[in-house]
Amino acid sequence: MRSIRINPWSALAGAGAVAYPFLVWFGRTAVPPAGFVLIGVACIAPRMVATRRLVRSSVEITVFLLAAVLLVGLLAVSPAIAARFYPVAISLALATIFAASLRFPPTVIERIARLTEPDLPPEGVVYTRKVTAVWVGFLVVNAAISLWTVLWGSLEQWALWNGLLSYLAMGTLFTAEYLVRRVVRR
Repeated sequence: MRSIRINPWSALAGAGAVAYPFLVWFGRTAVPPAGFVLIGVACIAPRMVATRRLVRSSVEITVFLLAAVLLVGLLAVSPAIAARFYPVAISLALATIFAASLRFPPTVIERIARLTEPDLPPEGVVYTRKVTAVWVGFLVVNAAISLWTVLWGSLEQWALWNGLLSYLAMGTLFTAEYLVRRVVRR
């Protein structure tokens, strides 16, 4: 098993996603909604660059471009919704990418696994497929909860879910999968 290097574009995209709810929360009185949409679109750009490392097709880039267009389009409909829609757009984009990889393998999780284990055995491929399906489900549920906070929740509920609770849920899923993987590998 070889070590994996952190892609700086992935790190920047992750930092942008984590920071976004805090930027909206603390900047809500000083920054107009269009400013947050611009920040959201700017946060999508490093995701597109980082994705090139795992891309087998233009699907990933197209999905992220559609997420950016969706944010900008929502600005014309409802600036307040557009300003808080970035987490929904990213969860839906990632769910779409993960689901597409189930239809057109290798799956996203298999591609990530092969970065450290190039000779992944057939059982590993089956396992990564199952993990990819779990992530699709998680991302769809996350998008639904995030959308609820955008449409019907308060700004406080939106910031709490998108700035903390969704990351705790994601960390729990990462940890649970790691523990399951250790058991399965034995």
